[in-house]
Amino acid sequence: MRVDLFDFELPPERIALRPVAPRDSARMLCVDAEGGLKDQTVRDLPVMLRKGDCLIFNDTRVIPAQLHGRRGDATIGATLHKRIDLRRWQAFIRNAKRLHPGDSIDFGHSVWATAEERHDDGSFTLHFEGDEPVELLLQRAGTMPLPPYIAGKRPTDARDAQDYQTMFAQKDGAVAAPTASLHFTPELMDAVRGAGIETATLTLHVGAGTFLPVKADDTSEHRMHSEWGSIDAETANRLNNIRAAGGRLIAVGTTSLRLVESAADADGVVHPFEGDTDIFITPGYRFKAIGGLMTNFHLPKSTLFMLVSALMGRETMQAAYAYAIADAYRFYSYGDSSLLLP
Repeated sequence: MRVDLFDFELPPERIALRPVAPRDSARMLCVDAEGGLKDQTVRDLPVMLRKGDCLIFNDTRVIPAQLHGRRGDATIGATLHKRIDLRRWQAFIRNAKRLHPGDSIDFGHSVWATAEERHDDGSFTLHFEGDEPVELLLQRAGTMPLPPYIAGKRPTDARDAQDYQTMFAQKDGAVAAPTASLHFTPELMDAVRGAGIETATLTLHVGAGTFLPVKADDTSEHRMHSEWGSIDAETANRLNNIRAAGGRLIAVGTTSLRLVESAADADGVVHPFEGDTDIFITPGYRFKAIGGLMTNFHLPKSTLFMLVSALMGRETMQAAYAYAIADAYRFYSYGDSSLLLP
């Protein structure tokens, strides 16, 4: 499909630079199978779902994956994208023309890395020197990797270390937050469980590729970056039992959705999964296991807007986004939410 079919005009003032407080007071636009729209808040979520449905959360934890350093007289920026092994990460590089395989980068705070290999997409494999765990090195030298549409408008600060982490964050490895889960609070989770709604968690370490624009003119020419994910056998079995009993699997965030769909077979049975996924969901895709999605508002011409268009229909989502823009919904990572029930 043509990528420009997924374009829309977004006024800059609709981009949220900070989350609302408390988190569950954010607005939530509910979109149904007929394209009907209903204004709610995130706190209304328990009454918008049915007893026996299951909310699926991503328990990845964002690491301070943004690094700034020097190679000789050149300033080098690095955003870690995906772990390769204990000491190696794939990273997107700013000022990459000044970096060559074999070069050493000084990130300060006694943190050094060697650029080992340049990949076809322009990224590099970085090998971190020494024997300290890389996570400790990042705590010293790294900063929270805010999305470029926020970082371009204000600097990262101490508040972001808390604001850009979900209450479910347990497993280090993401370089972007599963932002739909940022809206949840302990009080909301109590209300969810009190309404008889099940919950489950999985892990998908979100990579920096989630922020990359689609540069191709046609979706068939775009290549997704792979990300590592895991669904254990107990969770897979629970999800299958919930579906068999008539409950819907409601993904909280596109990351949860993509991993469940990667793990499901043609009959919708979710299998245990551990490994990389580069699933790219566009209109025409037949959803196998997911029955709904809670997600924030996404960028024009992005793979994530293509995903929600696949779930609900492109015209439905164009209309929903036009309504959200006109009604001053807040967009992107720190913005408001939507509940999509096809």
